[in-house]
Amino acid sequence: MNKEFFMKEALKEAEKAYEINEVPIGAVVVKDGEIVGRGFNKRESEKDPTAHAEMIAIREASRNLGGWRLHQCDMYVTVEPCPMCAGAVMLSRIKNLYIGVQDSKGGACGSVLNIPQNEKFNHYVNMEFGILEEECRDILQKFFVKLREMRKAK
Repeated sequence: MNKEFFMKEALKEAEKAYEINEVPIGAVVVKDGEIVGRGFNKRESEKDPTAHAEMIAIREASRNLGGWRLHQCDMYVTVEPCPMCAGAVMLSRIKNLYIGVQDSKGGACGSVLNIPQNEKFNHYVNMEFGILEEECRDILQKFFVKLREMRKAK
């Protein structure tokens, strides 16, 4: 299975967020070619500032694998992680992080900050951007158009 396959799985998670009017971000954690954790954004529906796709996927992967160290795992996420999620990726020891689209306003994997590759920390995460970038950008743009239309209708 290739990177595009797993990013499509992350996009399926983003669609779930879109359907419940959450910012459509999805993530999957993969170990040995198998998805061990899935997550999509649920901040609004759960009234929880930590209910980001990456956090949910990391928690599920840790439960499924029986430990917090995910050093043999990869994460695929549709949008560049924020500082909280970038920290969780680094602290959970994820090996490779594959990102769909950069977040120039809040991304902490190279756009605004680069937490996973800061040499002052004791773990370094390999990163690659642009996996299904167009599809990842499209769902975000579609969501914000829908949100503006909903606000106008009120």
